[in-house]
Amino acid sequence: MNVPQPYQVVGRDRETADTVTLTLEPVGDPLPAFRPGQFAMVYAFPRGEVPLSLSGTTPSGTGLTHTVRAVGPVTSALAGLRPGHHVGVRGPFGTPWDLAAARGGDLLLVAGGVGLAPLRPLLLRALDEPRDHRGVALVVGARTPADLLYRDQCDTWAQRAPVAVTVDRPEPGWTGNVGVVTTLLDRVPYQPRNTTAYLCGPEVMMRATARDLVHRGVPASRVFLSLERTMRCGTGHCGQCQLGPLLLCRDGPVVAWDRAEALLAVREL
Repeated sequence: MNVPQPYQVVGRDRETADTVTLTLEPVGDPLPAFRPGQFAMVYAFPRGEVPLSLSGTTPSGTGLTHTVRAVGPVTSALAGLRPGHHVGVRGPFGTPWDLAAARGGDLLLVAGGVGLAPLRPLLLRALDEPRDHRGVALVVGARTPADLLYRDQCDTWAQRAPVAVTVDRPEPGWTGNVGVVTTLLDRVPYQPRNTTAYLCGPEVMMRATARDLVHRGVPASRVFLSLERTMRCGTGHCGQCQLGPLLLCRDGPVVAWDRAEALLAVREL
């Protein structure tokens, strides 16, 4: 886990103007299996490495997919890779989404922006294992229609489960919802007392959504957030990802709201 393993880029899909999905296959022995919600430290030669949540696996079972938004020198280097290029990958790191908490109940997934990527493998598993829960629903928000991830896949998912999409700023031709994701919580079916919610996106969006869901009756212990802080080592040694008593690369990134609420009330220095 501490030594980057060589992986080759075997696929590259353009999602938005600044976001791509990379498909990686191991050059040698694969890393241990990743679980939805966990992340890898991905190294772009010679720029450095960044944490990237798993957005899926390949049919072979050994490959990984990561959706990357170009926001800095390392992510820009990764987003510019083409099939045949190589990266170094460490992992898996962090806590996964707690699927056991949802067994027998409803699953509600709420994503903002690129936060849909870490929720994608959870959604795919839920759709493939419908007997483990009562139902699954997805709420997605983005800044503009052009920023929506996996647009074709969202149409496919909507044939199997309720999917509600909204944007902050519409564009010409947009006929869908406009507004924050909390305005859509009445648009999808779920029974609050029997619901487990999974949130990923900007922190302000997750705080507002978690509070709204708890107000509606979803137990705080079954509202899970994927939290983000600067991660350098991935092993809990450098301390860069500290959030109160938590080291998010080790104790997160997935944290339940009954634990996260008080920690997120303290502003970052």
